[in-house]
Amino acid sequence: MASTVTVVLGSQWGDEGKGKLVDVLAAEADICARCAGGNNAGHTIVVNMGPEKVKTTFDFHLLPSGLVNPKCVGLIGSGLVVHLPSFFAELDKLQEKGLDCKGRLFISDRAHLVFDFHQIVDGLKEVELGGKSIGTTKKGIGPAYSGKASRSGLRVHHLFDHKTFAEKFRRIVEGRFKRYGTFEYDTEGEILRYKELAERLRPYVTDTLTYIHKALSSTPPKRVLVEGANALMLDLDFGTYPFVTSSSTTIGGVCTGLGIPPKKIGKTIGVVKAYTTRVGGGPFPTELLDETGQHLQSVGAEIGTTTGRVRRCGWLDLVVLKHSCLVNGYDTFNLTKLDVLDGLEEIKIGVGYEIDGKELEGFPADLDVLARVNVIFETLPGWKSDISSVRTFDELPEHCRKYVQFIEQYSGVPVEWIGVGPGREAMIKRELS
Repeated sequence: MASTVTVVLGSQWGDEGKGKLVDVLAAEADICARCAGGNNAGHTIVVNMGPEKVKTTFDFHLLPSGLVNPKCVGLIGSGLVVHLPSFFAELDKLQEKGLDCKGRLFISDRAHLVFDFHQIVDGLKEVELGGKSIGTTKKGIGPAYSGKASRSGLRVHHLFDHKTFAEKFRRIVEGRFKRYGTFEYDTEGEILRYKELAERLRPYVTDTLTYIHKALSSTPPKRVLVEGANALMLDLDFGTYPFVTSSSTTIGGVCTGLGIPPKKIGKTIGVVKAYTTRVGGGPFPTELLDETGQHLQSVGAEIGTTTGRVRRCGWLDLVVLKHSCLVNGYDTFNLTKLDVLDGLEEIKIGVGYEIDGKELEGFPADLDVLARVNVIFETLPGWKSDISSVRTFDELPEHCRKYVQFIEQYSGVPVEWIGVGPGREAMIKRELS
């Protein structure tokens, strides 16, 4: 990690396997920071713990997965929305598994809070949409961001003036009752609960803006790793709106969510699954509804860490990837789950969209237009061999190397990291000239 700030972002619809790369890079990082989203994200890290090297699986939802490195500080930036009961439940679970986070986990005093009534409203909003349901995680993320945008949200620092917090809280809940009807909710019980949670939270709260800039200006500068959540195609502006999340999942979200200016960012790595998946509703041009799709679901263990839902699967879509590159300007890629394609006779890659025989220039904003596209595919031969034990690029089968090179040539972005299995060690690192 030569750069002062290195950013890892999802380049598709999420679930690309960002957590493993973050885990690898965090071994050299002083700080691992989250910049956007909430506990609707999900990263799974598999590591060998203790002298006996016991294989341990950690599920991260809100906390930065760089915490797996015992020397790395975790930061939850001001761009996040935080559900405190989930925050502590996740922290407790990590510590029960032997991960000591004491004194090295901090949360921004500017971060907005997610309450249980946000989660109830999340479900009610989905019911309102009926057949056009977006398929949210129902974690309350969207309603919390809505409150933030309408300037009626509560932030972490509000917790420490209990009287004012209680007044604001009651007013917000009453507003929700007027909008959705009176649903079952113990407003006064929640106010008391958050009085207790505020005291437990106090040691974790800091001005993360000052913290991170002190770290960057220290001698030598601290190495900061930013862990993106969700992915480009779920971005509020550039994703498949309205089937998106409620935050900025792009490189821009790194700047606004942590207060880091663009010139401080040294390297941006896009994480790309070797095929495409998405969870929930929304368009998916290269989706496979046949045996091959089922094969990818099964072999790739495509079940959401946060939702437990089976992910929809399809061929790699390079139109999506190019759109992602335009927005985020990736320096390199981490190609993940390449081993999932091991058993296939042939592999297709989406390289263009056309309507009525005319190829589109980019990824369309209008979902009605997107629903009409025919995907232009290139077909490459499979390699039909197990690559899970391979640790250098040159040792990969010829057709496997050609698959990787095809992605590089189309996107113009070199593939620096290649995941060939679930474990931390199952990663090929290429030396790029």
